[in-house]
Amino acid sequence: MKISYNWLKQYIKTDLSPEQISTILTNVGLEVESLEEIQTVAGGLKGLVIGHVTSREKHPNADKLSVTKVNVGNGHDLDIVCGAPNVAAGQKVVVATVGTTVYPSSGEPFEIKKAKIRGEVSEGMICAEDEIGLGASHAGIIVLPEDAPIGMLAKEYFKIEDDYCFVLGLTPNRVDAASHVGVARDIAAFLQSNVILPSVADFKVDNHESKISVEVIDTEDAPRYSGVSINNVTVADSPEWLQNKLRAIGQKPINNVVDVTNYVLHELGQPLHAFDADQIKGGKVIVKKLAEGTPFITLDGIERKLSADDMMICDETEGLCLAGVFGGIKSGVTAVTKNVFLESAYFNSVAIRKSAKRYGLKTDASWRFERGTDPAATVFALKRAALLIKEIAGGTISSEVIDIYPVEIKNAAVEVSYKNVKRLIGKEIAAEQIKAILTGLGIEILSEDALGIKVSVPTSKVDVTREVDIVEEILRIYGYNNIEIPALVNSSLSYAVKPDREKLQNAIAEFLTANGFAEIMSNSLTKSAYSHLTANINQNENVVILNPLSNDLDVLRQSLIFSGLEAVAYNQNRRQADLKLYEFGITYRKTENGYAENARLAVFVTGRLESEQWNAANAMADYYAIKGYVDAILNKLNVQVASSERIVDDQTSEGLSYKKGKNIIVQFGSVSKAILKKLDIDKPVFYADFNWDYILKTQMNNKVDYTEVAKFPAVRRDLSMLLDSSVNFAQLRDLAFQTERKLLKEVNIFDKYEGDKLPQGKKSYALSFVIQDDEKTLTDKQIDSVMQKVIANFEKLGVEIRK
Repeated sequence: MKISYNWLKQYIKTDLSPEQISTILTNVGLEVESLEEIQTVAGGLKGLVIGHVTSREKHPNADKLSVTKVNVGNGHDLDIVCGAPNVAAGQKVVVATVGTTVYPSSGEPFEIKKAKIRGEVSEGMICAEDEIGLGASHAGIIVLPEDAPIGMLAKEYFKIEDDYCFVLGLTPNRVDAASHVGVARDIAAFLQSNVILPSVADFKVDNHESKISVEVIDTEDAPRYSGVSINNVTVADSPEWLQNKLRAIGQKPINNVVDVTNYVLHELGQPLHAFDADQIKGGKVIVKKLAEGTPFITLDGIERKLSADDMMICDETEGLCLAGVFGGIKSGVTAVTKNVFLESAYFNSVAIRKSAKRYGLKTDASWRFERGTDPAATVFALKRAALLIKEIAGGTISSEVIDIYPVEIKNAAVEVSYKNVKRLIGKEIAAEQIKAILTGLGIEILSEDALGIKVSVPTSKVDVTREVDIVEEILRIYGYNNIEIPALVNSSLSYAVKPDREKLQNAIAEFLTANGFAEIMSNSLTKSAYSHLTANINQNENVVILNPLSNDLDVLRQSLIFSGLEAVAYNQNRRQADLKLYEFGITYRKTENGYAENARLAVFVTGRLESEQWNAANAMADYYAIKGYVDAILNKLNVQVASSERIVDDQTSEGLSYKKGKNIIVQFGSVSKAILKKLDIDKPVFYADFNWDYILKTQMNNKVDYTEVAKFPAVRRDLSMLLDSSVNFAQLRDLAFQTERKLLKEVNIFDKYEGDKLPQGKKSYALSFVIQDDEKTLTDKQIDSVMQKVIANFEKLGVEIRK
C-alpha cells in the first residue's frame, strides 16, 4: 500500500523528515518496504523561470523564427531564438535558462545550451507546455497572465510539490491502517499528538429533487448501506491538487467525481461508488443476489456469469454493480453524467472475498472489504465525498442521507489487567502511559481501577477483540526497542525430537550449495495439464482448487519435477543453460480418506557440470553425474540402499530406483525427451526425486558407529566377463554382496564395452573386487574361495568369465 508524505501531513502536525517518519512507521508495525521520491511533473520544473518578452523581431535568416529579448529578473535580458508562431513582445512566458534539463511530455530529456541558430545567438528556450511536461499541446508557447512575477521560479508559480511515497508492507490484520488517516493515527499515538480529521460540519441537504430510494434484501451480507444523491454536477478533469494527490500514490486520475471517491478511499479507508443516477431504472437501488448464471458486463467490458452467492447492487431491471468488487458497464459516471447517486456501504468480508476470487478481480475496494472495513465510517465518508464533489464538480445535495443499518455493530468491550500487560510485555509500563497510548489509537477508556481498565475498541480495529490484542497495541506504540534485554534469562531445557528436521534439511542444503547447486522455491499450485504428460501422476488424485486464479494454477502439485523443469526452461530461455538446482517441497494428493502430503527433495542437473574455463574439462551433465550426486547425498545421510532396479516409464528415459524393503528412497535418471519438448527445453535434464519423509524416518534410529582403520591389508581381484545386455551392474553388485557378506568390501566397474566385435545382445564388463579381513591377513586360499563363489553365482545369470 502506498502513502503520500505530503498528503499524510494534512492529518498530523509534524516537521519530521520522510526518513524519520519511515522509521516510526516500521517501529509501530507498519513496515516501510521502500521510500520513493515522487515528482508530479518530471524534473520538477527545476531551472525554469518566469520571463518577460521585452522585444520580438523577425529572424534575418529564417522566415519561421523570431529573435527575442527576455527579462528573467537577473538584470540582463537574454537573447532567445523562438520558433513559436504566437510569441510577441510584452508576454509573460516560461523560460528554460542555459544549463537547465527539460523533460518533455514525450521523448528523452535534453539540456539547454547556448547556441547559434541561423547565425543568431540563443541563450535559452521559451517553452511550450509539452516541452516541459505540463501538458500535450505544442500549438505555441505558454503565455501567462500579466501579473505573473518576473524571475519567479516556475516550480513555485505552478505550485509543483516534490513528494515522497511510503510503500507499506501492510499485514492482512491491519486494515485499520489502509488509509492516510489510519496511518496518521498510529504516528500521532507514537508522537503523543492529535489526528486532524477532515470536517463534514458544512454538510447540508440543498433540496429534495432526487427520488432515488434504497432497499436492502440481504442484510446479512450487506449489514449497512448508506447513500446520497447529488444533482446537476459537471463532470470534468479534477483540479491539479487532487490529481497530484492521486498520482503520488500511483493512481490515475479519471474525472472529478470518480477521483473524489478514490481520494476518500485512500484518505479514510472507506470504499465508495458513484452511480449515474439517470441510469438507475425505476429510481430504486436494490441490494440483493441474482439467479445463478445471470450475465453481467463489468466496467472492463467482460461479460461474466454470476453466482447465486454474489451480492449485487441492482435497479428494478438489472444488476448495476458487483458489490464491493467492480462496477458494471452501465452504472459508471461518464462525461455526460449530470446526476449522481453516491454509495458508501459495509459488506460481509467473506462474501466479498469469495466474489473477488471467483472472478479473479482484485480492486482497491475489494482489498479493503475482504479484510473488513469500519461499519461506523460509512456516513462520515459519504458526507466527506459529497462535500468534495459539490466543491469541485458543482451541483446540489438533493436528498437526505439514506442509511439502512438494521442491527448496529457494537464496539468490543475488553477488560485489561495491568498485571497481564507487564507479564506479556516483560516490563512495567505506567498506567497513565498505557491510557495515553490507547486513547491516541482511538480506544476509549470506559472504566478503571487499581488493577486495570475496561476499554471500548472501535469497529475500525477488526483484529483487536481480546486482552492480548490490546497488549499488542500498547507494545507496538510503546516500542519493541524500548524493552530492555534482561541480564539474566531463565529457561528450561527441552530435548529436540530426533531427527531434527530443519537441521537435517539445512545440512543437505549446505552440502548441495557447496557443490554448486542453487536452491529454488516453487509455487505449490501448478497446472492440471501436466498430469496428461506422465502416468506417474494420477489425475484422479489431483487436489483441485475450487476457485483458481488461472488455468496454470488450478491444482496442487503431485510432483516437484514440473516446477523444476519450468525453472530450467526459464533460465535456458535467458541463456543460462548450465544449471544445478535443488528444491525441498511438499507434494499433495487426494486419497479415499481425504488428502495426503509428502515431503520431497528434487535435484536437477543440465548443461556443463563446471563453469567454462580454459584449464577445466568441458564435462556435461549425464546419468552418471546425477547418480554421483544421489550417492553422495545418501552417503552423507548414512542411508543404506538395500536394492535397486531400473526405471522404465514415460517420465524417465534412463533411470534407477533405490529401495529399502518396499520403500522407494529415491528415483533418478534422464527426463524423457517428450516431456522436455512439451516444456520447450532443448537440452538433456537429469532429475532425482528423494522421498524426504521416508529418509527422515530412517534417521530415527540411525547411529554413527566408529570402526578402527583396518590393520590388515586389502586385496583386489579383477574379473572380465561377457554377459547379456539385459543384465546391469547393480544386479551383479548385489549378487556379489549376497554371496560374501563379511569379507567382500567393494565392487566397482572400471570398464565396459558394447560393439561389433561382440555377439549381438552381449556386452563386456570388467569388475574389481576388494576383499579384506578386519582380524587377520587373508590367505590365497581364502581369496580364491570367495572369488570362486562369486563366479559360480554370476554364471547362474548367464555370465561368461573371460580368462
